[in-house]
Amino acid sequence: MAATTHTVTNQAPPLVGYDVFTSDRALVEGVERHLDPSLLKATHEELSMLGRTAGSAQAQEWGVLANENPPVLRTHDRYGNRVDEVAFHPSWHRLLGKAVGAGLTAAWNRPGGHVRRAAGFLVWTQTEGGHGCPVSMTHAAVPALRADPALAAEWEPRLTSMVYDEGLRPAAQKAGVLFGMGMTEKQGGSDVRANTTRARALAEDGAYELVGHKWFCSAPMSDGFLVLAQATEGLTCFLVPRVLDDGSRNVFNIQRLKDKLGNKSNASSEVEFDGTWARRVGDEGRGVRTIIEMVAATRLDCVIGSAALMRQAVAQAVHHATYREAFGGKLVDKPLMRNVLADLAVESEAATTLALRLAAAYDDGSEQERAFLRLAVPAAKYWVTKRCTPLAGEALECLGGNGYVEESGMPRLLREAPLNSIWEGSGNVQALDVLRALQREPQALAAFLEEVGAARGADHRLDAAIKDLLTELADLNGVEARARRLVERMALVLQGSLLVRYAPAEVADVFCASRLGGDWGAAFGTLPHSLNLGAVVERAAVGI
Repeated sequence: MAATTHTVTNQAPPLVGYDVFTSDRALVEGVERHLDPSLLKATHEELSMLGRTAGSAQAQEWGVLANENPPVLRTHDRYGNRVDEVAFHPSWHRLLGKAVGAGLTAAWNRPGGHVRRAAGFLVWTQTEGGHGCPVSMTHAAVPALRADPALAAEWEPRLTSMVYDEGLRPAAQKAGVLFGMGMTEKQGGSDVRANTTRARALAEDGAYELVGHKWFCSAPMSDGFLVLAQATEGLTCFLVPRVLDDGSRNVFNIQRLKDKLGNKSNASSEVEFDGTWARRVGDEGRGVRTIIEMVAATRLDCVIGSAALMRQAVAQAVHHATYREAFGGKLVDKPLMRNVLADLAVESEAATTLALRLAAAYDDGSEQERAFLRLAVPAAKYWVTKRCTPLAGEALECLGGNGYVEESGMPRLLREAPLNSIWEGSGNVQALDVLRALQREPQALAAFLEEVGAARGADHRLDAAIKDLLTELADLNGVEARARRLVERMALVLQGSLLVRYAPAEVADVFCASRLGGDWGAAFGTLPHSLNLGAVVERAAVGI
């Protein structure tokens, strides 16, 4: 075959060797907006360092290898003894080590910790999404454990450590630990009150024995797990250590690993408890209330993780179109492609802006902000995670056939995209949670309306959308059947308010015209052609 047929032309170079943080203008501006000025210099340096690592060829290779070499379950040793261990590729441990070392499990005791962590999580998750699961659960376990001050004093320093200490050993012998959770059971799914796992009190104060089965338990090689089980007084939260203080293995029988659509690097398992030792967290019968703060924190991570996937998908699409030529010019300069890219970019920026606003509310910690989070987190979780999958699919299409092959990385993004919409309660669960807050917590609605109302008068389309939302909220009779529509509108109005206040005019204009004003089709790339779409695309580009 003639060598000339192998000449490669008109191909975009790989998106590698760049700073994932500083190249994301929306993210940088969000950090600057929400952090105390005294923290900005050090935070910018730490996030830029993490961003350069995330954009490096080495870290990208770690992500590929961790997914091409999924975890392997070993239930027994050569002699027939149960060991229940899961082996991971070394790249998985490198990804986790970098995440923990970057403080992604250390938000609770650092100034501005949640904004700094959210930005870091958004940056680092772009290398690989699966290892974010144990990172998220470890971070989120802290507020649940604080229901028991003695347990918190013992475990919190380990959970917030910036040292990744691999391997199963007693927690007291480790420089840092990871946590998982086990709530879902096969007969109940999201209806955790239908759980059948039983807890029997032991002679030792606060100690119990668990018997039951958990249908989904991710990251089973973690050092501890928060689980729900039925005690005498009802559903209760428990801490299950993987290894007991005397060095013996707790009863933690891993039945199998799930064969999932995506998230291949992460082990999700079915676990059997059969005389498993556990320590009660909080009071008996108050398991949901105890663990709810953990659930809220992991739901926020679903928003952040989806924003990360969106940003990486948009970065890849804009990068490809910047270099690829077709029909006599660069793809990025073609009006129709520019419309698609601008639409994707606005969706991504809206997700990032909202995620950081929620993280800032955690840092604030006031009653007003806690009330705001009560509605804003499930509404954001509902909407942002749902937008991730169609965005990833459209971004893949921007690369054409090149995007459909594994080497591009786009198929992995697409497979990962639905996860955050399902994890920690799917769409209906989030919508119903919003309804409960609306009906039972008037202060939550007041805080939400105060937040969106901060932008009133700045854009007529936003003003009209707020007015329409107030009309819908005025009548909650029979609201369940229209809950998704209501929650979608709440999320869009919140995003619109944030963009009108904080984003460049061209970004806010596109969002309000399409998402709030109704000048938009059913697919991406159907924005009003008269808007400044070129500026929106340029803002989303990665300069390397």
